[in-house]
Formats: sequence, C-alpha cells, structure tokens
Amino acid sequence: MAELTDSGVLLRMAYEGMQKAEIDADAVLAKVGLDASVLENSDFRTPHDAQEWFWQAAEEVSGDEHIGLHLGEHIPIFKGQVLEYLFLSSPNFGEGIKRALNYQRLLSDASEGELVLTEKDAVLQDIFVSRRLHHYNECGVAGLIKFFRAVTNGAFEATKIAFPHSQHAELSEYEKIFNCEVVFDQPTTAVHFDRSLLVLPSAHHEPELLRLHEQFASEQVAKLEKQDLVVQVSRLIAELLESGQANLEEIANRLEIKPRQLRTRLADAGTNFNQLVADYRCRLAKRLLGGTDESIDEIVYLTGFSEPSTFYRAFKRWVGMTPIEYRRAKKEEEEREKAKA
Repeated sequence: MAELTDSGVLLRMAYEGMQKAEIDADAVLAKVGLDASVLENSDFRTPHDAQEWFWQAAEEVSGDEHIGLHLGEHIPIFKGQVLEYLFLSSPNFGEGIKRALNYQRLLSDASEGELVLTEKDAVLQDIFVSRRLHHYNECGVAGLIKFFRAVTNGAFEATKIAFPHSQHAELSEYEKIFNCEVVFDQPTTAVHFDRSLLVLPSAHHEPELLRLHEQFASEQVAKLEKQDLVVQVSRLIAELLESGQANLEEIANRLEIKPRQLRTRLADAGTNFNQLVADYRCRLAKRLLGGTDESIDEIVYLTGFSEPSTFYRAFKRWVGMTPIEYRRAKKEEEEREKAKA
C-alpha cells in the first residue's frame, strides 16, 4: 500500500495562517525539518503521518494548546487549485461537492469524504477522520467552511459540526469559530448544512470550462498514481538492498506485476529502475557519510556495492567528490555551524 500523503497546499495555508496570527511559522517548519522554500513547489506533498509532528510543533512554538481551533480564524481561503475551479464551473454547489469528492486525493490521500442526504440536512462526512489529530481536524473544518462560504458568495452556513475527538477547549470557543452546534466523540468528522444549499447556482458555471477542469483533475490524479508506484519501488529497494535482492524481477514479484509491466510503468512516470536504485544508494551513502562514523567498507556493504572501487567511482559521479572528501566537507560544515552557535 502506498504511503498516505497530503498536498503541500495544506501546509502552505497553515503557514500563512500562522504568519497572520503572528506565530513564528518558520520556527514551526524548522522543528519538523522543513524550510519555507518547499512551499513554492506546487507538487510538494507531505506524509500524512507527519501531521502529528507538525501540529505538535505548532503547539510548542505558539504556546497555544488549542492552536488548531484558533488558527482556523486566520487560515486563508483555499484558492487557485483545480478543486476550486470545479466548484466554480459546476452548475450548482451540490454538483461542485460531488465533483470535488471524486478528486479529493488531490488534497489528501487520508480523506474519504462522502455526501449524505437526510430529510432536512446535507452531511459532508469522513473528511478528516483522525481521533488523535484534533488540531488538524478543527483547523481543517474551519478552512473548509471558509472555502464553502467563498464559493457560495457567503450563503453557506453550517448547522452542526461533529468531531471524532474529545472536546479540548470551552464549548463557547468552538461556537465562536463555527457559529453552530459542535459535538464530540462522534464516529467521524462531519459538517451538517441545509440541503437547500445544494441547488444554489454557481455564477461562474461554464460547461466547457467544467470539462477542461475535470480533465485536468483526472490528469493530476493519474500523476499521483504514478508517484505512488515510484514511492513503492523506492521503499522495496531500501528493504532489499542489503540482501542483494534489489533487482527489477524481485520487486516486480513483490508488487505482483510482470517485470516488463513494471519497466513500462516506471518509464511512464519519467524514471527507470536503475535510476531509482542509484538515487537511493546516493541518498543513503550521503546520509551515512555525513551523519555517522560507519567505516567506508561498511557503507559499501550497506549501499549494496560489491567492491569499494565501484562505490568510489559511483559516488564521485553522483556528488562530484570522493566519499572521503564528502565526509570531510560535512564535518567542516558541522564545525562551522557549532562555532556560530
């Protein structure tokens, strides 16, 4: 199974919200090993499991134990993504929701949202499902409501919010943010609203644009599926490298596909098996040389090379310096950083 990831746009929105709230957003990113420059990459995605670390860092830097809830007031409106365009070019709000749900993994692989209709209400549920990540759930729902208000020209109002986690702040704080009833310890996250909003027409409906937006969304999902394969293959290379079994045939067997099919699918993703092996070996060698005291002979073994001379040539080709030169340069860099501190 591929690793669950979230679109970098979620991180960027949280970053901008923290800046607006006068929280040191760069310090939060630094705590999770990121630099703000990554937010400029439109294809950037983060492991969903890293949400827990991010929100822990945000709580520590801000000193606010209810940071997710309070950041909801400052989170910017979701803009400039294909999901927004799907809403605007759909004939009405309900059709916009249905189309966005078809492509929700563009925002997060961990979301399995669905629209359920009752006699009176429409319920968008299973959008944020973790019982642990209450900051993520609360900030995410606040951002979602802001977005819905924007695409309905202010008409959208939630009638009830349900969270799978327990209550953390005073109920009045939740009601201030969401302006409706809020309940906790529910089976899933859910946003209830009047179902009459589903037929609210979009002022920007355009059938031709809608077809183009759906085509683009489909292409983006296909791109993610290709990336999933690359991640799976890279993970298997890491697992099998020491045993000497990190070959295309064995990995194809693990993925239950034919070697020729794996070769074709990797080419379609813009890479090949040998390149993925080389990339992993290079990353591993740099990490071991720069961050450990492992001997060169041990690193040769751990990176799957049979001879030190082969490793030396490959590393020089990858990095432009020998392993010994690289290790020395990293130690000097570390010493300079310590001197500055």
